[in-house]
Amino acid sequence: MSWRVANACAERKFGSATRKQIIMFLADKASDDGSGIWCSKGTIQRHTELGETTVKRTIRDFLKEGILVETGARGCKNGFTVVYRIDLARIEVLELTAEPEIDTGATVDPVQTGPGTVATVAGAPGPPRPPNHPKTIHKPPTRERVAVEDEEAEKVLAAYPSDRLRGKSDCLRLIRAALDEGVSAKDLTEAVKAYALESAGFTRSKVCFSDNWFKSGRWRTCVEGIAQGRETTKAKEAEMLAGLANWVTEKHPLCRHITPGQVDALLAAALVTQAQIQAARLRS
Repeated sequence: MSWRVANACAERKFGSATRKQIIMFLADKASDDGSGIWCSKGTIQRHTELGETTVKRTIRDFLKEGILVETGARGCKNGFTVVYRIDLARIEVLELTAEPEIDTGATVDPVQTGPGTVATVAGAPGPPRPPNHPKTIHKPPTRERVAVEDEEAEKVLAAYPSDRLRGKSDCLRLIRAALDEGVSAKDLTEAVKAYALESAGFTRSKVCFSDNWFKSGRWRTCVEGIAQGRETTKAKEAEMLAGLANWVTEKHPLCRHITPGQVDALLAAALVTQAQIQAARLRS
């Protein structure tokens, strides 16, 4: 453990609470020069209580940004674990978390008196203006701003079956934490809707109330499934476009079944040229 590395990381901004939590855990394992960090992503996940996907993505980002450097590998019961080093020079150029000091300059008379509203005796100021004075300028309420900040979380929670809602404030806090991890609001809403459909018709003793559902992270499996499905769909679309491109280049008779939208997709993916499209007698 190195207090030097931990303090250096604690004084810098890393862009999100998730990134800060992971870098502080790694700093706790480092030597004074930032090296010797030997812990698997599974260990990071268990100790930070973050999602596996989130930990892997954050580590990849740190490597790309030069904050982390791979220095080797060490054997373990599951094969090997990568050894990392925190680049202290890269850390030092990050933005500080402390607020900059504002130099207001010296004052001739440092004693500042409040505005008086009554006559003074022998130069002594009158009592300060009361808070309910007609000329007092009150700060506008901040409720509207807070509502706007939680609007995204509110929309996700609105998809949960109303008869199973419980602990709204805790739910919104947990949803906000999930969104801050990088989960999209759309995917999280789809996970909520999928659970609502799956448990439709269940008795109250068989369902999971909203606060426990978000707290236990039951949405993670569904979100990961959505991401995998999205990748599968992209792969199928790419395979289909490759087949259509072969039809175009070979001027296959089946080219007549290619739609204008598919022609646009082929051109956008640079799988065929405009000249090949015209040669196959297709229109975009």
